[in-house]
Amino acid sequence: MTFDDKIDRRGSNSSKWDMMESIYGVSAEDGLAMWVADMDFRPPQVIQDGLSKMLDHGIYGYFGDETKYLNAIEWWMKNRHNWDIPREGVFTTHGLVHGTAMCIEAFTNPNDGVILFTPVYHSFAKVILANNREVIEMPLVNNNGRYEMDFIAYEASVPDNAKMIVLCSPHNPGGRVWSLEELQTVADFAIRHDLILVSDEIHHDLTYGVHHTPMALIDGISDRLIMMTAATKTFNIAGGHTGNVIIENSELQSKFSQRAAALGISPNSFGLHMTTEAYSPEGAIWVDDLMEYLGENKKIFEEGVNSIPGVKSMPLEATYLAWVDFSDTGMSLEEVIKRVQEKAKIATNHGPTFGTGGETFLRFNIGMTRTNILKAVDNMKVAFSDLQ
Repeated sequence: MTFDDKIDRRGSNSSKWDMMESIYGVSAEDGLAMWVADMDFRPPQVIQDGLSKMLDHGIYGYFGDETKYLNAIEWWMKNRHNWDIPREGVFTTHGLVHGTAMCIEAFTNPNDGVILFTPVYHSFAKVILANNREVIEMPLVNNNGRYEMDFIAYEASVPDNAKMIVLCSPHNPGGRVWSLEELQTVADFAIRHDLILVSDEIHHDLTYGVHHTPMALIDGISDRLIMMTAATKTFNIAGGHTGNVIIENSELQSKFSQRAAALGISPNSFGLHMTTEAYSPEGAIWVDDLMEYLGENKKIFEEGVNSIPGVKSMPLEATYLAWVDFSDTGMSLEEVIKRVQEKAKIATNHGPTFGTGGETFLRFNIGMTRTNILKAVDNMKVAFSDLQ
């Protein structure tokens, strides 16, 4: 298997490919799906082999004895992130959107406020609002194409009902890897305002030579920290709907455990098997190869779209999600979207769904074959050829 293998995902119940025409009007026959955050690559062979063993066994019952599963998570976090996880504090959820919703239910009350540094992953706001909590937007500063936090401004805008922060680290959609100093500032802010801090680190393996620090390694925050991790983005197994909420503080563990019990949650055995196989030396080699491939995709895409006058892709430090600013084209976002979807024939995520600060952006998924990346760049240049 190589990352250049062309895999036809059409007609496979792929949200990314089979839903783009009904949502964006882009036909899968000749269009490109660059919206949903999964990749067009098969997972590493070690995962395929693990699933083959399940198929050969032929019985798909409830998952029991999590020893190997926990060992794998423990090994991965120590070897890839220098983080000694609290083994007793590992909870398995049906993905991290589900994990976020459970944190909101467990640690806040109706009408409480949850802080988001926007623009940010759109599902956070959706689950906050669906749980009858208030979204408190604290906009990031776009400093010459690089997002930064402005805690002087934030200090003046913390309402009394604020009870939680949901941090995206690394950041989606901006691709920032927050520095050690920035993470410490977030932690100090949470402590100062007595806020639970939920750190969604689902993209933590997908970095381009920039060091990611788990929030769990930041001083003084463990008594109010909820870590969220998953193998799903890293290994392209999002359909397994398996994520980990990892909590060090025993009181927070108890609250989360009670909420999980109240909902009658048990894990998806397929997801647990895939995660166990993924978090392995074989999986690590595959991820290193993946990032080399994505790095070249990133270079081609950024150079290509940046050559279009008025268009600027934020330099990615992490993720396979390019955040492209069209503000200097002089066009409305509606006109930009029309050109991207009708002329370039590309389905993307629209920036306003990510909250304040996303009004002039589109998000492009570069987790695809080199052939399709080149096609996307060519299509974009043609769609905006009058700007050349």
